[in-house]
Amino acid sequence: MRRTVVSGIRAEVAEGVLERMRGLIGRPAPRAGEGLLIPRCNCIHTCFMRYPIDATFLDRSGAVVRTVRGIRPWRPWVWGGWRAASVLETASDADPSVGM
Repeated sequence: MRRTVVSGIRAEVAEGVLERMRGLIGRPAPRAGEGLLIPRCNCIHTCFMRYPIDATFLDRSGAVVRTVRGIRPWRPWVWGGWRAASVLETASDADPSVGM
């Protein structure tokens, strides 16, 4: 998996279809300062997740268009808006045990 830095976060890039559909499902919580970038994505879900996440939606130029914090597991959908072109998923700041 390719890696990049987005908004100061070291991120793996989910490039394949299966990687994009899976996201962070079944993976350990990312450590502080790490995450997963899902390109060509403006909507996510947290079904099958075991921990809360934060989602930062970015436009085509990489500017933040929406941030949603503390998304709990089993949320059926979180939309980033019409301008969102990718999403950066990170461990939620709302749960202090995540990322330890």
